[in-house]
Amino acid sequence: MKEFFKVTDLNALFDFKSAFAPVATETVPLSNALGRIPARDIPAPLDLPDFRRATMDGFAVPAASTYGASEGNPAYLSLRPPVAMGRPPDFNLNPGEAARIATGGMLPDGADSVVMVEHTDAIDDQTIEVVKSVAPGQHVVQIGEDVTKGEVLLRRGCLLRAQEIGLTAAFGMQAVSVYKSPVVGIISTGDEIVPIDQQPPPGKIRDINTHTLHAMTAAAGAVPQPLGIVKDDAGRLLALCKKAFETCDMVLLSGGSSVGMRDFTMEVLDALPNAAVLVHGISISPGKPTILADVDGKPFWGLPGHVVSAMVVFHAAVRPFIDHIAGLEPSTKRICFQRARLTRNLSSVLGRVDYVRVRLTQAEDGLAAEPILGKSGLINTMVKADGLLKIDKNTEGLDKDALVEVERI
Repeated sequence: MKEFFKVTDLNALFDFKSAFAPVATETVPLSNALGRIPARDIPAPLDLPDFRRATMDGFAVPAASTYGASEGNPAYLSLRPPVAMGRPPDFNLNPGEAARIATGGMLPDGADSVVMVEHTDAIDDQTIEVVKSVAPGQHVVQIGEDVTKGEVLLRRGCLLRAQEIGLTAAFGMQAVSVYKSPVVGIISTGDEIVPIDQQPPPGKIRDINTHTLHAMTAAAGAVPQPLGIVKDDAGRLLALCKKAFETCDMVLLSGGSSVGMRDFTMEVLDALPNAAVLVHGISISPGKPTILADVDGKPFWGLPGHVVSAMVVFHAAVRPFIDHIAGLEPSTKRICFQRARLTRNLSSVLGRVDYVRVRLTQAEDGLAAEPILGKSGLINTMVKADGLLKIDKNTEGLDKDALVEVERI
């Protein structure tokens, strides 16, 4: 085993993502695909649209028949039957002819544009005058203008949002091949931890971390699997970890990097089959005492016991690994960034990445980022925060009024 606190740079930590393979795949109904990640590129089976459609209510016309039309010199066009919605026209338009058409209607052959109804006047039942000319293709969606047949419709590793669901539905696809949602086991450790339905006696605290990590795991698109509380007992911890890796794709051990538990954690990792410790600490604050291990090809995390530290480590380190095993491509971002001006000077330590909790408020010139300072055991500091400000390891603090990027949480 490596010596504890041989700290690993945060960027170097991410190099270990390649040690873990994505989870298996499955096919799900389109109605259940929101937030899922396609397991393969899906090409468009046909053009969208596969016929020329009007984008305005008006009249389908040959554009050349309107050239030069104006209020003082209108073009006069003979009317053909209206275009029925949902059916192809059974007639062609000749030069000098027009047909009423509604938005979404299919253009008849011979028409190449649509004159808005506002730019026409009825002369009688058989004739209209056009007072503004149109160009070929105006107010018309062409065949394949939205998506061309064979074009990649959904890319492997993208995140399926409502718009991707709608696009897929446009092609009649009722199911999609996606990566399974990773199952993440959550274990809390420590003699001082009791379930939240119990009144803690003096010296003990409720199990905040299980519920916090459960929520963060679900928000990351994974399936949280709470596995309970383990006292400071290496044998019980080993048995629970073995059970966890039978059903989980990743395990989070909250408190497993603390001074009191790390020896038990290392003993357990020594005893688990095909286990290798990769990281014994990461260069971030809060959250330095973090363990990452590879257990038979699955990530194992020993997270700090203090809830804020555990949340920051999850946000900064664990979630990118969840995204990786979930099949999400690195170019696809789940995290929203907002630019804001810092409201006070902030100091930091060279050589580590500092994550500062901030509250966002509206100022006259945009958003303002107000640091919320507090110890890593105070969860109310996270409740008050809208996001995290990341101070790079090569930056020695930030000045008031500096323009910064805040990661929303």
